[in-house]
Amino acid sequence: MSGTGGLTHIDGSGDARMVDVGHKADTRRVALAGTTVRMSAATFALLRENALPKGDALATAKVAGILAAKQTHTLIPMCHPLPLSYVDVRFTPVEAESAIHVEAEARTTGPTGVEMEALMAAQIAALTIYDMCKAVQKDILITDCRLLHKSGGKSGTYDAPGR
Repeated sequence: MSGTGGLTHIDGSGDARMVDVGHKADTRRVALAGTTVRMSAATFALLRENALPKGDALATAKVAGILAAKQTHTLIPMCHPLPLSYVDVRFTPVEAESAIHVEAEARTTGPTGVEMEALMAAQIAALTIYDMCKAVQKDILITDCRLLHKSGGKSGTYDAPGR
């Protein structure tokens, strides 16, 4: 249902609003999001050896990402609070790039998707890696955040090109 000019989050007066999803059928929803954390070879080696001054960056980032997914509705104004059935954050170290690829997955059964929860988990996990590494390197890059996959709901399945 649209507000003004097809915009779903704007009412007839031009004010922001949360969309009413109460009439939508519950379906199984899955979303995957990814991002990349790029660092120097020296920082990458410390992370891989669990030798960073702040401790285990990936274990901390995994917990942070999961917590972030659960808090998405408190940070993104028009997101609905969702009963998440599953959240995971996975890391793929890529030595040739001195990078960590982050992939976050969120699942629910409900009337609206979990894309924002997956994106939030990926980004907060990446920011946590930065936080855990910043004592040894300040110019770490967080790049290429995007939705990789979503399924469920009226719009069906989406898979990012080149995935």
